[in-house]
Amino acid sequence: MSVRTAVFPAAGLGTRFLPATKAQPKEMLPLVDKPMIQYVVEEAVAAGLDRLSIVTGRGKRAIEDHFDASVELEFYLQERGKWEELAQIKTISDLASVSYIRQKEPLGLGHAILCARPLVGDEPFAVFLGDDIIVADPPCISQLLAVFEKYGEPVLAVERVPTQQLSMYGVIRGSVVTDNVYLVEDLVEKPAPEAAPSDLAIIGRYVLTPDIFPILAETPPDHRGEIQLTDALRRLRERRSIYAVRFTGRRFDTGDKLGFLKATVEMALTRPDLAEAFRSYLKGVL
Repeated sequence: MSVRTAVFPAAGLGTRFLPATKAQPKEMLPLVDKPMIQYVVEEAVAAGLDRLSIVTGRGKRAIEDHFDASVELEFYLQERGKWEELAQIKTISDLASVSYIRQKEPLGLGHAILCARPLVGDEPFAVFLGDDIIVADPPCISQLLAVFEKYGEPVLAVERVPTQQLSMYGVIRGSVVTDNVYLVEDLVEKPAPEAAPSDLAIIGRYVLTPDIFPILAETPPDHRGEIQLTDALRRLRERRSIYAVRFTGRRFDTGDKLGFLKATVEMALTRPDLAEAFRSYLKGVL
């Protein structure tokens, strides 16, 4: 069965970006002039996924407004002949069909994905974490979908990370299938560096099968009261194979301030309208 649906958990409180996120969703913070969530939505659309499901929470209405049509703004731009801006705005609302569902409490990534069950139904689906902005050709999720189409089993994106950072991630132990594909043998959520099964950390792209939902429903919360996706995947692996792909591409971790600043700078340097002047400015500052 082909994958049509993309799930975007976007109900987090964004506490690492306070006070900026007190009254606006973290997902709407811009990298240059485009909100972070638009980058991951565009990746899904580029991979041919046409059913987008965003899991939101209280205070996230701006996300819905962003992907909706804005008749007043479109009329204003048209009346003033701002055709380039008008095209950009219309492109956003025409990206794909978007559905929304609320996560009433911030109970972890696993719970957020479980909330999307009514929108996903009994089909395989992709999951995108908005903190991970990945520039890749083909798109990162397309690389995972190719492996899913070959094996018909859940697929995770992984990346080698420094040992001292492994406690921030879910980490896999796997056997090599090809140069960049692994058969997952175990998964550990945020291990101590000395106890990590490898240096392959799970990154925010997944292709999952619907049998993850009943497992998530039965997965107990961790010590922080959150349902962890990695814990559910560990149980799923007991029942079926899971693969991991060490994707090719450049990943920006925008989940913390330094990563967000790095992503902003590098995205700006790829822009033809900004790169030369911005590079000159940076050289002056440094």
